[in-house]
Amino acid sequence: MFHTSPATLHRIGAVAGGGTAAILLVNAAKRADVIPTTAVTQLLAPLAQILALALITVLYLAYGRRARTLGLVAYLLNAFSLAALVGVEFVINLVFAELPDTTVDALRAGPLGIALAIASVAFLLGTIAFVAAMVRTGEVPAPPLVLYALGAVPVSLRAVVPEAALNIGLVVMAIGVGWTALWLLARSSQLVPGGRASADPGRAQANDTRVGSASARNRPDASAGRVKTLHPGGSR
Repeated sequence: MFHTSPATLHRIGAVAGGGTAAILLVNAAKRADVIPTTAVTQLLAPLAQILALALITVLYLAYGRRARTLGLVAYLLNAFSLAALVGVEFVINLVFAELPDTTVDALRAGPLGIALAIASVAFLLGTIAFVAAMVRTGEVPAPPLVLYALGAVPVSLRAVVPEAALNIGLVVMAIGVGWTALWLLARSSQLVPGGRASADPGRAQANDTRVGSASARNRPDASAGRVKTLHPGGSR
């Protein structure tokens, strides 16, 4: 059976996280008119959710299972919401962008608007639950996770928040995801084949020295044993 080593799994997560952060920054720059809106930037937008799905899968496989039921439920909710957001991003960037505002407003007023709202709320709840599960494990650094969750709030509420708040949310999410990606990359170099972080060489050497000293103290004195054998009665 094919098996991916923990170090490779962490590197996959790092690449996915780095790609997610980069695309989020491109989306923020596009919305703020820092860079022009082109076919390439529109096609890139949905890839952020696809790569984020890969990232949370790595985090769940490596650490989230330790949160037991909470970790599983949070992962599934977040994964389902990210998958739904892929469709949302395709609609917003590749369909709405080509339609007049009146048509877009009419579509948002119907069932499509309800579906978009449900996907956004699910993403917010799934993100908060997943971050809570990861923090509970005590393995993944909390600050980048909290930044990711904070940025998800205005992104999820994009329909009702100002454009500036949405852009700030995208940047904050990018910082949190990028920070997590760097941590995963650094962590991958510390993992041994068994999946645990390698021990500090200096600490391991000190432990070996203490064990050796304790063994020497507990070892019977051979010369004393020989003396007792020659003189079983003590002094003559």
